[in-house]
Amino acid sequence: MTAKTTTLSVDYCFDLAETLNSGQVFHWEEHCFGGIDGFAGCIGEAPPVWIAQTGESEITTLRGAEDLVSEYLGLDQPIDQIHSSFPQNDEFLDLSISFCPGLRLIRQPMWECLATFITSSLKQVAHIRAISLTLRERYGVAHQWDGKVFYSYPTPLAIAEAGEEALRKCSLGYRAKSLQLAGQMISSGEIDLEGLPEMTTEQAVAELTRLHGVGDKIAHCALLFGGGRWEMFPIDVWIERVLRKPYRKRVKGVKLQKWAMKYFGPNAGYAQQYLFHFARKSVSVND
Repeated sequence: MTAKTTTLSVDYCFDLAETLNSGQVFHWEEHCFGGIDGFAGCIGEAPPVWIAQTGESEITTLRGAEDLVSEYLGLDQPIDQIHSSFPQNDEFLDLSISFCPGLRLIRQPMWECLATFITSSLKQVAHIRAISLTLRERYGVAHQWDGKVFYSYPTPLAIAEAGEEALRKCSLGYRAKSLQLAGQMISSGEIDLEGLPEMTTEQAVAELTRLHGVGDKIAHCALLFGGGRWEMFPIDVWIERVLRKPYRKRVKGVKLQKWAMKYFGPNAGYAQQYLFHFARKSVSVND
């Protein structure tokens, strides 16, 4: 390895590609650096970082980015403790975990996470990725690294100033209004994302759902993947299908969400991600 990189040890099973491609984030690009295949992209407003899996329990990244990458990828998360908090003798959850044991919940910048899920409503992964990259290229900050340009996600102010009409040209459709208003409310201080950690779960959800186009599902996604609130349990069509079939739940909406958060416990969001990833990939769930 060159002097420009450093290696991080992982205590528990970890799969970088599976984590970055599990529907949590959409902007990472495959990039070979120093003869090693990995991924490159921006985390928040920081310069681009490069990450590669160089061993079953080994991650290699750029020197100086160790702390940023470790926190972002959740390499310090106590996976054994998280698993022990799940319901015992839940065969379907155990099957889901065994399908993707190296999966981690990513700690994303809150605004970037919220904005991405606002723009992802009723969209396929490829389209969500295209929208994210377009927004970055048009309104984000450009960073030159290793012969390529990488873009940070636009700030709330940049999105607010872009305007709804321009955002519609990024293939956002009706979501353009929601994103522009979110940028406006957050950049003006009307919505304080920095204050969310001090709020209760109910208060945080209520604060985010003040935003145009943000319902419980997007609020739960933002708080789980951006706010680090592992008790959150976003419910989309995949998760509803899982809870309806293997778990035989017939209630919907808020009642279903409350049941799931209580049943799966304080780390319900982790259980959700295992179930979500398994549901998207498993033939048995989709039959």
